[in-house]
Amino acid sequence: MTPDGELSIHIEDVAPWKPPDGQPGRGMLLRTNRGDIQAVIHNDKSSKTSKAVIWVYGARGGFVGPGNGLYTELAEEMKSQFTSLRLDYRFPNDIPECVMDTLAGVSFLKATDHSEIVLVGHSFGGAVVISAAPLSDEVKAVVALSSQTYGASNAGAVSPRPMLLVHGSDDTRLPPRCSEQIYQWADEPKELHIMQGAGHRLDECKDELRILLRDWILGIFN
Repeated sequence: MTPDGELSIHIEDVAPWKPPDGQPGRGMLLRTNRGDIQAVIHNDKSSKTSKAVIWVYGARGGFVGPGNGLYTELAEEMKSQFTSLRLDYRFPNDIPECVMDTLAGVSFLKATDHSEIVLVGHSFGGAVVISAAPLSDEVKAVVALSSQTYGASNAGAVSPRPMLLVHGSDDTRLPPRCSEQIYQWADEPKELHIMQGAGHRLDECKDELRILLRDWILGIFN
């Protein structure tokens, strides 16, 4: 943060980057004044769209994500309808820095003619996207999966953007009361879905979650 408390990051260059083995999409480095951000973009170059989703992960960062690879699968499945940008963190588990990474992703998408952006975050990433959303007019909605409460107390500032909260009933790392608390902090429009029998990574409800996320995000864009 700057001395006056404002987040400050800007992209100086974009360079090719090879994603981890087996990862679909096109790798890129967002070279910023605060260091390089590893990212993977999924888009159909023949389909011009102003819509995009940024997907971020838990406290350790990386590109694995919840739902046994659900981010990657949805990014590929939906690339003709919206662009997806999967981001790793420069400094995992540091909320202000990770918020800036997310905002750098927003800045990149804005510069490539995307004006409607949904932020999706899992666990620690839920707090990241909740914190980032009020700082950009391009962000139109937020999804927080199995979110922690630390860093998410500003959930009310996300409104009037819609917020979707999803949590597993059997999450032993961050119990469902975390999303219930965020729901209480948030203002309308908001939704809370407790997935019965699902743990922190939501693997057990992958198919149901895929449909929920796909339909909810498309509903935002339509």
